[in-house]
Amino acid sequence: MGKYKRNFSLHAKLGAVSLTTLLFACGQQPPAAEGMGAMQPAAVEVRTMQAQTVPFAIELPATLSGSKEVEIRARVAGIIESRNFEEGDKVEQGQSLFTLDLKPFDVEVARTQADLLATKARLESARRDVKRLTPLRKQNSVSQQDLDNAISAEEVALADVKAAEARLQDAKLSLEYAKVESPVNGIAGREQVSEGTYVPGPDVLLTQVTQLDPIRIRFGLSEREQLAMRKDVESGKLTLPQDGHWQTRIKLQDGSFYEHIGEVNFRDVRINTMTGTSELQAIVPNPDFKLRPGQFVRVVLEGASRDNAFVVPQRAVLDSGTGKYVYLFAKGEQGNIAQPAPVEVGEWVRLQTPQGIENGWVVHKGLKGGDQVIVEGMAHIFFPGMPVVLAGQPSSSAQ
Repeated sequence: MGKYKRNFSLHAKLGAVSLTTLLFACGQQPPAAEGMGAMQPAAVEVRTMQAQTVPFAIELPATLSGSKEVEIRARVAGIIESRNFEEGDKVEQGQSLFTLDLKPFDVEVARTQADLLATKARLESARRDVKRLTPLRKQNSVSQQDLDNAISAEEVALADVKAAEARLQDAKLSLEYAKVESPVNGIAGREQVSEGTYVPGPDVLLTQVTQLDPIRIRFGLSEREQLAMRKDVESGKLTLPQDGHWQTRIKLQDGSFYEHIGEVNFRDVRINTMTGTSELQAIVPNPDFKLRPGQFVRVVLEGASRDNAFVVPQRAVLDSGTGKYVYLFAKGEQGNIAQPAPVEVGEWVRLQTPQGIENGWVVHKGLKGGDQVIVEGMAHIFFPGMPVVLAGQPSSSAQ
């Protein structure tokens, strides 16, 4: 007989809980249970709501790429005599990566230097002719045509000198190009052409150098998120960084944060029709080359603030199945009760409290200043409207 009584009592309690849940989902206050006055109130802790300014951050998936990805090509034709780097090693700006056979270029420099000396000698001869004929013309000892021819010869010789200087400069430049130097600091890729190969010029790719410091982050921000932020800015609920210069932190695959912080320096005005996002780019210092191109990370955009916001601890926000709610410490007919209040929540925030860092929900709707939200003791609240008392106070204080 006792077994049947226990089963009946259990079914009755489950039915009461189901009825309470159904009434709460319909937005109705359940009736007071018989003997509620005799029920021991649940001890709870509360937090009084005050509007405050809290940090606003966005976390998005992102990919990394080198700030510069340079293709190394020879600007002149020749045979590769040596490779001057190890694949995958760090190279410096101005370092020679490949050396072509320099002998033909040395010969061309010597030849143009000789041509320059010859043209300078002809120029000096022409100048002496003009200097000699000028006083003779004043004495009518030579014709004007002889003097004019000498002057013209001097001008032609001067032009020949300038042309020879240009050819010499071009020959020296080709000699420098034959050393195939890196234009940036970075990491060298694999060689594409081996030693002893003839390369006709810039048509042949020799290798690639990727600049890793700083490194570039690329990510997309959806049109929906942009519209939501724009509305919050217009209503005075959100303050964005000046000129869109978000501070960026990189979250790695293990959940840790990279030690260096970057800044957004580019935002595309176009919306990608395939993804519904606009592309943003940030530059982050990478002095130790810990980050590599192609790496998938998450980027956290910081520097904005949510204004006049109500924040409650994440543990205080419950889910009814049809929406989120919190319990308010409210006055009832026979004392203090746990009054459910539906809320509309936004993003998570991390706040510094006397007890340490705390995760909280930003509540957009459902709370007002002065509301007392129950933040501890929810596990002892078995139904909406249950009597409660502040932890550390006797039950009579709730009356």
